[in-house]
Amino acid sequence: MADAWSMSGPELDDRVPFLARLERTDRTALIGLGREMRFEPRLPLLRQHEPSSHVLLIRRGWTKVTATAANGYEALLALRGPGDVVGESAALTGHPRSATVTALEPVLAVAVDHDRFQRFLSDSPQVALRLLSLASDRTRAADRRRLEFASMRVRERFAALLLELARSHGRRNGQGIELTVPLSKQEMAGSIGASREMVNKLLVELRGRGVVATGRRSMVILRPDTLRRICAEGER
Repeated sequence: MADAWSMSGPELDDRVPFLARLERTDRTALIGLGREMRFEPRLPLLRQHEPSSHVLLIRRGWTKVTATAANGYEALLALRGPGDVVGESAALTGHPRSATVTALEPVLAVAVDHDRFQRFLSDSPQVALRLLSLASDRTRAADRRRLEFASMRVRERFAALLLELARSHGRRNGQGIELTVPLSKQEMAGSIGASREMVNKLLVELRGRGVVATGRRSMVILRPDTLRRICAEGER
């Protein structure tokens, strides 16, 4: 019987987390090298610019990955959840951490000292190849997203973001598709290269048209078909 981290099929892409790419024995051995750590919502797991001391394997809960520019603008780079690895780039290169990872909900992670992590990869070439494959998939996905967004206005990028969140972090309820990862307006703005004020304006418009319903850090997508039309046609 497949375990909780097994892949659902042979195809790998950036949505398949690191632990799900590993054989059961490798996964168990790697997790066994670390120590459990728990983080409450909104607390940082890793901080940008800090020196690396360990990598984190997320066992439960979702996090956001952000980077702050010199002018203070904070960009949302990714969401990482169960099975994902974070902090691996700094551990392998020796450079300071390039981003901050923050808990969006209660998170359980396993911290593996970067020396142990490096030795494990040296002794397990198949695991090292899986990590390289993950890095390649993430780079391709980021490049594809930048290319798609380059041809869109902010309004279309926001609609695309909501559809992406609905696919990856949505669950159906009596109204529509509820987003299960709580993102603030600033975090959504940072994901599409916009201002918080612009995201607020777009949300007011979408609420007025009955496309979304929002609460405090909650959102339900009522009419995904309208969001798809915005993305496809750039309707005004």
